Amino acid sequence: MLLKPQPKPMAFSGPGSSANLCKAISQFGLKNLLIVTDKPLRELGLLDKTLADLAAHDVSYQIYDGVLPDPTLQVVDDGLAVLNANHCDAVLAFGGGSSIDTAKVVALAGANGGNAESCLGVNKCKQGALPLFAIPTTAGTGSEGTCIAVVSDNETHSKSAVIDNSLIPKAAALDPEVMLGLPASMTAATGMDALTHAIESYIGTFGNTETDFYGLASAKLVFRYLPTACSDGQNMEAREGMSLASYYGGLAITQALVGYTHAISHNLGARYGVAHGLGNAVALPHVLDLLKDDAQDKMAALAVHCELGKAEENKAALAQKLIDSVRELNRTVGIPETIEAIQEIDINELAGLALTEGSSYPTPRFLDTDDCRGILKRMSVAPA
Repeated sequence: MLLKPQPKPMAFSGPGSSANLCKAISQFGLKNLLIVTDKPLRELGLLDKTLADLAAHDVSYQIYDGVLPDPTLQVVDDGLAVLNANHCDAVLAFGGGSSIDTAKVVALAGANGGNAESCLGVNKCKQGALPLFAIPTTAGTGSEGTCIAVVSDNETHSKSAVIDNSLIPKAAALDPEVMLGLPASMTAATGMDALTHAIESYIGTFGNTETDFYGLASAKLVFRYLPTACSDGQNMEAREGMSLASYYGGLAITQALVGYTHAISHNLGARYGVAHGLGNAVALPHVLDLLKDDAQDKMAALAVHCELGKAEENKAALAQKLIDSVRELNRTVGIPETIEAIQEIDINELAGLALTEGSSYPTPRFLDTDDCRGILKRMSVAPA
C-alpha cells in the first residue's frame, strides 16, 4: 500500500511560524480560505492571531468550527457544505489531528464534487485535493505530514481511512506558540502518540533509510522533551522539540505505516471513545513486550540512538531498556497503566478486531488472538 513518490509539506518551524505560513498562502494567490477548526480553540482565542495575519495579507476566509474528536462522516460533510456554499479555493486546518483529518477530507471531496463517504479507501478520487495547509495545535498525530485521514462512521463509530497523496498539505507551520496552552494530560497523550509512530514505523518491515531517519529522530526528541513539555507547558524549546517529533513521526508513518498498538487503540476509540494517544500510550509497552524477540535489533538500535543504553551492551538487554523506558516515560508524564473503560465482556470481540486490523500492517511478526486478548486484559482494570 506504499504510495511513492510522496511529496513533503513546506515546513515553517519555530515561534511565530504560523505568520510565515499565512504570508505564503497569500503568495500562492489564494483568496478565499476555509479554516477548519473546533469551537473550544476558537472560543479560547487561539485562532485570533492567525485570522489577523491572513487579513493583513488580504486573504479572505470562512470558518468551520464544527470539528469533534474522532470526526464522523457527517462532521466532514458539514464542513464541506460551508466550503461549497462559499466557493472556497483552499483549506487551512487549525487544530489537532481531528481538525487536520477533517480538513483533508473536505479538501479532497470538495475538489471532486463528492462527499466524505465517496473518498473512503485508497486513491478513490480522480482529482487531487484543493490546496491544503495545516497549523497543528498538538504535537502527536503528525497528520500535517501524512497522506492519510481517519474518519468514523456516523452510527457505529468504526474508523476508516482515506488515503491519497494529495492529502499531504502544501505547507505546514510547526509553531510552538500555539501549543503553549495545551494541558499537561493532552500534551502527554499526544506526545506518546508521536513516540508510537516513531517506534512502530521503525521496527516494522516497510521502513527504509528515509523513514528510519525520521523515526529515530522523532523518538529521541520525545524522550528528551516530553517530560519538560508536560511539567512546564510554557517552555518554548520543549514545545518546539515536540512539534518536530510529531512532524518527523508523521513523515515516517506515511510510508512505513504503523502496527498493533494502533490497531488496539483504534478499536478502543471506536468502542469507548478512548483518546487515540492515550490508547497508544497504554498499549505500546505491552505490544513491545511481545515483539522484542522479533524486533530485537531495531529496538536495540532505538535504545542506543535515544541514549537509553550503550552500543556495546547486549541487544536483548537494550531492547528491554527501550521497553522499560517507555513505561517509565508513561509514569513520568502521568499516563495511567490501565484504561478503566475496557469491559471484560468486550475483550474477545475487541481482540478479534485488533487482530484483523493489525495483521494488515507490516509488523515484525503477526500476533494471534490470545496475544491481543492478553494485551487488552492487562490494559483493563482488574475487578475488585
